[in-house]
Amino acid sequence: MEELRRKQILVVEDEEPLARYLSWELQAAGFDAHLESSGAGALQYAAERRPDLVILDLRLPDVHGYQVCRELRRLYTPWAVPILMLTAMDRPIDQLRGFAYGAEAYLTKPYEPAELLKTISLLLGETASV
Repeated sequence: MEELRRKQILVVEDEEPLARYLSWELQAAGFDAHLESSGAGALQYAAERRPDLVILDLRLPDVHGYQVCRELRRLYTPWAVPILMLTAMDRPIDQLRGFAYGAEAYLTKPYEPAELLKTISLLLGETASV
């Protein structure tokens, strides 16, 4: 299946080595990745350019990821941009909060790269196997 443009994924992750690795994984899978290390930077980027999907960490240096998720939902027509929370917060209540704030998917660190890419494909409505 040929696309006219590569899907744009906004990665909001403050741990630089992980952010670089995620960017590499996404680019290798055929996506364009834009990295932001703060909630404020992510919201500014999202206000200027609409990504096709957001991968969002919860523990950010300035704004909690739940709040970033809520603000992203206000920026766009509800549910226009899928949000995948990728975080070390692994308690069931954390996951429930993630969905309550508007995430479509919730994965915990450490994660399996194949699971991440499959989840991304499902959120983007792609059927190609990863």
